[in-house]
Amino acid sequence: MHNITLIKGDGIGPEITDAVVQIIKAAGVDINWDVQTAGADVIEKEGSPLPNRVIESVKKNKIALKSPVTTPIGKGFRSVNVQLRKELDLYANLRPCYNLPNVKTRYDKVDIVVVRENTEDLYAGIERQVDENTAESIKFITRQASERIAKFAFDYAVKNNRKEVCVVTKANICKLSDGLFLECAREISKNYPQIKFREILVDNCCMQLVQNPNQFDVLLLPNLYGDIVSDLCAGLVGGLGIAQGANIGKDYAVFEPVHGSAPDIAGKDLANPTAMLMSGIEMLNYIGETDAASRIKLALFETLNANIKTFDLSGNSKCSEFTQAIIERLKVLAKC
Repeated sequence: MHNITLIKGDGIGPEITDAVVQIIKAAGVDINWDVQTAGADVIEKEGSPLPNRVIESVKKNKIALKSPVTTPIGKGFRSVNVQLRKELDLYANLRPCYNLPNVKTRYDKVDIVVVRENTEDLYAGIERQVDENTAESIKFITRQASERIAKFAFDYAVKNNRKEVCVVTKANICKLSDGLFLECAREISKNYPQIKFREILVDNCCMQLVQNPNQFDVLLLPNLYGDIVSDLCAGLVGGLGIAQGANIGKDYAVFEPVHGSAPDIAGKDLANPTAMLMSGIEMLNYIGETDAASRIKLALFETLNANIKTFDLSGNSKCSEFTQAIIERLKVLAKC
């Protein structure tokens, strides 16, 4: 029995969460879900989009599966995701991006892993209003955080039989901050002679990604660039509807889809649960349920190959229909 925190979020969050819980249950994994709510819907009742009970639940269970939470743009509360990462020191954001079967994209055989530093940079929230016409943000980069994320990237490459780590910065302009991140990556790379090391500027990286994404293997980036480039990579393989994510620290791990809460389609049975499911698959691998993870992934791939897809993937299946199709294939696999 696994005790895992389940954060349902808002918008389409509850729908895709319920879909993934059904699929994991159908795969025979015994999980005691500690259900928590967060986001805009709980502010009125509890005064915070991320009540302390959510943090305490993750600390107790060590693992969480989280659905999207709405983040206001330009006003309102700060991102729940950013707060979770800071509170739990989830310093590594892991974003595998690869082609799924029967999902039309411009490129084939893309297989990129984005490793993003998750706790500092401009996302550290060091901002002030200088005057009514001027605002200021401070880019915060430390040696400690840069070294540990570089080590995470190289360790991941070794463990997963990757060939290369490419560090992405703008060190030609941000010579001190990005320069420190690059210096740390260079030093850490010396401990991994079996992994090829390369460096590239972020603007050139974006151009190269849309010209020839197959040249890249593991990308290592500071927080802001990692956020942007990981979404670009998601676009290469079908969009945010299939983009998985994991936030990993020394003591805790939170798995979540990359996309937003899509409040415009909430409650309409139109959401695509694939990204949430892919995140759930990664979570199952992380906790040692590798057999169930493999069967769910196979059932998902067989469903897509049968041309059963949600509307965002040019299909005509509702969220509930797509979910049921995966469950039916899991039942068949169980008999094999």
